[in-house]
Amino acid sequence: MILGLGTAALGRPQYINIKLGGDRFVDLNSFKKKGFQVLEEAYTRGVRYFDTAPGYGLAEQLLIEWLQTKNDASIMVATKWGYTYMANFDFNAKIHEQKEHSLSKLNDQWQTSKALLPNLSVYQIHSATLETGVLENQEILDRLSELKQEYKIKIGLTTTGDNQVEVINKAVDIEVNGDVLFDVFQSTYNILDQSILKLGLSLSKEGRQFVLKETLANGRLFPNQSYPHYEGLYSYLEKLSAKYHVGIDAIALRFCMQSFPTSFVLSGASSSTQLTKNLKANSFTLLEDELSKLSAFEVAPYNYWQERKQLTWN
Repeated sequence: MILGLGTAALGRPQYINIKLGGDRFVDLNSFKKKGFQVLEEAYTRGVRYFDTAPGYGLAEQLLIEWLQTKNDASIMVATKWGYTYMANFDFNAKIHEQKEHSLSKLNDQWQTSKALLPNLSVYQIHSATLETGVLENQEILDRLSELKQEYKIKIGLTTTGDNQVEVINKAVDIEVNGDVLFDVFQSTYNILDQSILKLGLSLSKEGRQFVLKETLANGRLFPNQSYPHYEGLYSYLEKLSAKYHVGIDAIALRFCMQSFPTSFVLSGASSSTQLTKNLKANSFTLLEDELSKLSAFEVAPYNYWQERKQLTWN
């Protein structure tokens, strides 16, 4: 149960999330400087797993430049291919990202991403779905296998949506030249959506690695009058928060860490303050009955993702 840092919020000012207030003007120099500070503080405080993507605005380039200040083989970096950032830091943008699971996009984005070597340890399909056919595209699978063999990296994919289990089940059996292709699965997991838990724990025992993302349910785990059906969850989270003297974010992260004890759990902190609060998840252990009570707030995947679709970029 290791906390890593996801860099989406460090590379672009907007995400599909619940956000209160905030400045709608972005000075890129200040934004980049802030990103460097968060990366450096995370490193200083022991974080060694960093997740990024070309679709995260400045994030991948920021990480490439930051790594040039380090000479530490213990730093592990995961990046992805398949999304292009389109908003250009415009808060009024109609299109924020563009998805393309093509061989040309893979090869094009690899040319930049390979600068993360030798710290690059995981290369992933960004949001693999059944609809794009990426898991049936033999040219892409062969190319990923080539990269795996040539650069001694792990190949993975990220999942999103109410059929995460189906996507993982399809990917887990894919082989190229007799060798298993996918080693890492980065999936949404949190108190509300626990759909991958049973499969994930089983695959973890077989040596597959899981990385947990969107652990705060895009902000829905924080008390919000727009979600009266979560009133019981909010009340219990606040009770645990007071007991352990940490924020609700730390409780939510700790739940994920203890549910998936061999996984990396991503913090999505966008500031030093958020990072400090998130890292408090390392300071306590939830009791078994507390884990059980939190688990009981799980909702059906379809309902979870339908609700998520109502969130906007902000």
